[in-house]
Amino acid sequence: MTRMFTRYFGALALMALFLPALQSYAQTQVPAAPPQAPAAQAPATPSAPAPTGPPKFPPPDPANFTATSPTKDVVDAFLQANWGYDPNRMWQVQAILKTPVEGVSKVVVFVGDRTGKEKPSALVFFALPDSKHIITGDQVVAFGEHPFADARAQLEQRADGPYRGSASKSLELVEFADFQCPHCKEAQANMDKLVADFPQARIVFQNSPIPSIHPEAMNAAEFGVCVEKLGGSTAFFQFASAVFDAQEGLGTSDGATLTLNSAATKVGLDPAKVSTCVANPQTKAEVEASLKLGADLGISEVPTLVINGREVPANVPYDLLKKIIQYQAKIDGVTP
Repeated sequence: MTRMFTRYFGALALMALFLPALQSYAQTQVPAAPPQAPAAQAPATPSAPAPTGPPKFPPPDPANFTATSPTKDVVDAFLQANWGYDPNRMWQVQAILKTPVEGVSKVVVFVGDRTGKEKPSALVFFALPDSKHIITGDQVVAFGEHPFADARAQLEQRADGPYRGSASKSLELVEFADFQCPHCKEAQANMDKLVADFPQARIVFQNSPIPSIHPEAMNAAEFGVCVEKLGGSTAFFQFASAVFDAQEGLGTSDGATLTLNSAATKVGLDPAKVSTCVANPQTKAEVEASLKLGADLGISEVPTLVINGREVPANVPYDLLKKIIQYQAKIDGVTP
């Protein structure tokens, strides 16, 4: 059922290079992309013995810096924003070249690992004339010294789902999830830990059903909207927990009805009243608005957690997720 897409993590094609091991944590609405050629390799390192320290990149040639934009400082700031949570990650901007297209620059970055466990490689992307986007692989990715700022602003204005934690949006964690998605079910353990570990965070749930592979996901999302309307955020998260726990029941239409009604009853609501709310066209419109928000952000996988505009798979190992949130909070000036 799971179909993987190479555009994963954070913005996501570029971020797949940052954390390549995280590509098995989501379900997507699009078919898998064809295999791509491996990234160009940095100058060869001896095969034996295995490297035991940081790679030594060749000095950049000034002749390879023919474009005026972006500057090396901007590229470094962009990579620091994406990679700064990992103290072992190292890089060197090797070239910023003009291309035949006016305003489009080719950027080459050598990437390595300070421990020497990873083989050095070259990251190549094209910076666009607006100074806010790059092309890497077949994806357009937000770029600049503050690459997550625009997405953060959109979420502050439009993420209107039920939330736990603080009313403040200074640290906003927005989960895009599908009730019928097994990976989303797995992510709930992380989400519950985040509530305990980040009491200063506003943790929002946004419906992102994928009906093409989860036929009952839209129904479950609409039911959840109505539970929140009738019972508030507390009732919603209790309902969501019950639905995820009984997720197998969503496998058929009849099973979904029983599962959703049972979950509503557990939180003290009358299933008949919830169903009446679901029948209101406004309910479906609210789910579609949540889907539109995800689409506008470029989110096509679930579960995705957006941390002040930065996209991360919501079910990565918890220690890593916590580290990334702490780093993003730090660079955004939020008290840990």
